[in-house]
Amino acid sequence: MDLEKKSIVLITGANQGIGFQVAKELAKNGRIVLLGSRDKKRGEEAAKEIGDECVAIQLDVTDRQSVQNASEFIRSEYGRLDVLVNNAGISNTRMQKLGLSMHEYMASTRASLASIDEMRVVWDTNVFGVLAVYQAMLPLLRESKEARIVNVSSTLGSLNLNSDPNSSYSSFYNPVYAVSKTALNGITLAMMLELKDTPIKVNLVSPGFTKSALTNFEGYESLEDGAREVVRVCLYGPEGPSGTFTTWNDVSVPW
Repeated sequence: MDLEKKSIVLITGANQGIGFQVAKELAKNGRIVLLGSRDKKRGEEAAKEIGDECVAIQLDVTDRQSVQNASEFIRSEYGRLDVLVNNAGISNTRMQKLGLSMHEYMASTRASLASIDEMRVVWDTNVFGVLAVYQAMLPLLRESKEARIVNVSSTLGSLNLNSDPNSSYSSFYNPVYAVSKTALNGITLAMMLELKDTPIKVNLVSPGFTKSALTNFEGYESLEDGAREVVRVCLYGPEGPSGTFTTWNDVSVPW
């Protein structure tokens, strides 16, 4: 395996859902895919399904030691990282447990009702976990000649759209999940500003309302559709843009 000619990609939360589909598509495109998974066994099963270009890494974004161990493994095995895809995310802790539909759950997460404990758990993955991975992987990205960070967010996190009284998004804007994506967007902007004078590119992507565990499989789009924009942005060359927030087919999302 010629590591000099192959792009090395780390995807968090990639043993299922959109992350798995992105891993599969990038491996097809000749990338070496490091498949991050909280459960190493599930990660290994997913990587085996994808093929030889995919390697499972135990990576729990909420566990600082796990993140550090993953960074050390990548350094020892590959010496650099070319693309970081911060995909790991959760939407709730109660919906399936209580047998709630998406709309029933959303009604229970309005600002006056939202569980602070649930909010902490969701934000630990969606916000703090992303920042922890960024901090641990940045030295490896600096070793690359064409590094890129792709953060998987949601149009639901757009302050611009949600502040519009005519927007269809505003009824879903809640402190647990949607606001965690607003916070992720802010952290991504902080990354963009920090790295603006470096070769490292940063992009924000919304995959759409996809049928996955994240949406209790109530989404509209397939995993292939949900992964499409993430894959497109990951495949940018060194001259590709930085600082973008897009959804399907390069449609810009207002922050």
